[in-house]
Amino acid sequence: MARSLKLALAESCTGGMIAQQVTAVPGSSAVFVGGVVCYANEVKRDILGVPQEVLERHGAVSQEVAVLLATNIRAMFGCDLAASVTGIAGPGGATGDKPVGLVYVTVLGPLGLRTQRHIFYGGRDLVRKQACATALTMLIEQTL
Repeated sequence: MARSLKLALAESCTGGMIAQQVTAVPGSSAVFVGGVVCYANEVKRDILGVPQEVLERHGAVSQEVAVLLATNIRAMFGCDLAASVTGIAGPGGATGDKPVGLVYVTVLGPLGLRTQRHIFYGGRDLVRKQACATALTMLIEQTL
């Protein structure tokens, strides 16, 4: 019997691109519950429950924040499967230890929690597309 998993998304640097790709598939309403575009730290904190001290200690672009975003969106929407993406798409926003293209993708589902750290290359649009493709691939892997 096929599993009928429900999906929720927390997207920062991809700005809803993953949700757009998911909803482009006919019948996606049977799987996709919804998501939050959490571009601003205030949304990460006030809507998705990332503690201010975590944002201050690790920064919005960190594994710690990516894990909390996925965990909290999954709980908030009551889903089986969740993904989060946070990163620096550029061209600005980089720091000495966090370059443009740094992206954390976390997926939480039946197979557990998995986070990947990537440094994608190319312009802003290409970084965002690579982050989206990575998240979708990780989500598919959770359902196999």
